[in-house]
Amino acid sequence: MKRQSFRVILVLVAAIVLIGLVAGCSSDANPSSEASEAIKEELMMAIGSEPETGFDPTTGWGRYGAPIFQSTLLKRDHELSIVNDLATGYEITSSGTVWTVKLRNDAKFSDGKPLTAADVKYTFETAAQSGSVVDLTNMESVEATEEFTVKFTLKEAQSTFVYSLVTTGIVPKHAHGPNYAANPIGSGPYRLVQWDKGQQLIVEANPEYYGAKPFFKKLIFLFLNEDAAFAAAKAGKVDISYIPSAFSKQTVEGMRLEAVRTVDNRGIAFPTVPSGNKTKDGYPIGNDVTADIAIRQAINRAIDREALVKGVLEGHGTPAFTVNDGLPWWNSKSIIKDADLDGARSILADAGWKDSNGDGIVEKGALKAEFTLVYPASDVTRQSLAIAVADHMKAIGISIKVEGKSWDDIRTMMHSNAVLFGWGSHDPVEMYNLYNSKYMGKDLFNPGYYSNPTVDKYMTQAMKATSKEEAMEYWKKAQWDGTTGVSALGDAPWAWLVNIDHLYLVKDGLDIGKQRIHPHGHGWPVTDNIEEWKWLK
Repeated sequence: MKRQSFRVILVLVAAIVLIGLVAGCSSDANPSSEASEAIKEELMMAIGSEPETGFDPTTGWGRYGAPIFQSTLLKRDHELSIVNDLATGYEITSSGTVWTVKLRNDAKFSDGKPLTAADVKYTFETAAQSGSVVDLTNMESVEATEEFTVKFTLKEAQSTFVYSLVTTGIVPKHAHGPNYAANPIGSGPYRLVQWDKGQQLIVEANPEYYGAKPFFKKLIFLFLNEDAAFAAAKAGKVDISYIPSAFSKQTVEGMRLEAVRTVDNRGIAFPTVPSGNKTKDGYPIGNDVTADIAIRQAINRAIDREALVKGVLEGHGTPAFTVNDGLPWWNSKSIIKDADLDGARSILADAGWKDSNGDGIVEKGALKAEFTLVYPASDVTRQSLAIAVADHMKAIGISIKVEGKSWDDIRTMMHSNAVLFGWGSHDPVEMYNLYNSKYMGKDLFNPGYYSNPTVDKYMTQAMKATSKEEAMEYWKKAQWDGTTGVSALGDAPWAWLVNIDHLYLVKDGLDIGKQRIHPHGHGWPVTDNIEEWKWLK
């Protein structure tokens, strides 16, 4: 207890010192009435971590939430419907391969230069060549046919191309280069003033922004860990602070708790192939226990998701059965009866798993039902979920050893051990990336080497569909078509656990507007509607 108290004090002191440094560079020592008024137009925020690779949309910045410095051709409204942003409209040919986008003619970058079709062409060509998470491999060409008209030509129809127009912030051709990620220029609501990596980011309202002018002239983002962010909130030093569910029962004077619904899920990815192979880097592939579909299905059945929400998330979340619960491409038939220990035992017994020696762990021949589940050691919530799941599995005779590791270690272990990941996107492409066989072992997408030709076929048909309605049906079939699919009813390559609420302590009187359903990433998505934020008094 003494060690924990000392640690909290150290964290609090560090947070206050950091905040003092920030205040020192942003406020007068003897504030005048004018300065006090100015402070009301500033916000001090501790909403999460900084992006490791900076603020360049051509390499992935802004894919989870608004890019804040840049604007996009299309965007989502409060109901997650797609509406115009830089675009004034777009047309698609009947073949689905040519997209023509008309741009507004009054948009400017924060340096005063106009934003034209040439910038859009440059952005998409650069993103396509970046080799990053921005996947534009199906884009054959992009042309600036007029000053404010862009034509995209695709190799083949792709229903999900619209999401590239929603998530790719436009960068200026004249001011983009190797240092852009640390010094972004864009046409979004804010422009960067100062970035002290690992400490803080200072931004101010972009006077050239064409959209609704934000109330707050300056935002200061402090990059504090969960403990330090909570300590800063209790000390009254920040206006909004993200917190994990473990802190949600504690009240902070002058602040209220806001819980935002999300598709930010947590789930376990299983190796789905037997052991024996290695990656090109020499890391082992496969696990003989989790390669058995009966093990994966039994775990899915035995997990008590409601208990995880109540016990680990303090009630701030919902059970998760897929990576896309509740989204338009979700198949509601994928919901299973969970916390079903008898059902799980039956699945194991039918597959030949029995506890022959009475040690509480089932075996199949010489193979014992035991494996390791790894999680990021810095994430308290994932640690708690991993421990709880391992405890649940004892009842059905499966032994799970949990280990907290660094992400560097996890990357070497994730093909041969179960991993507790977090995903969740407003884009069905994420489902494609997680389950398609062409992503086996690629980045973090399909670490378990899952492959099902029928699922691949459905997802390809969804991608090539020329109408949203047609695409949705194929996405749903990929989850479960009555015979096979990626859900727990089918191959169960994942055991999805919970969708976590994003929790924020918000200073009384601060209105953060109507928050839409957040994607993965506790932090930046809360600023998606930053133009709506204001003081109520």
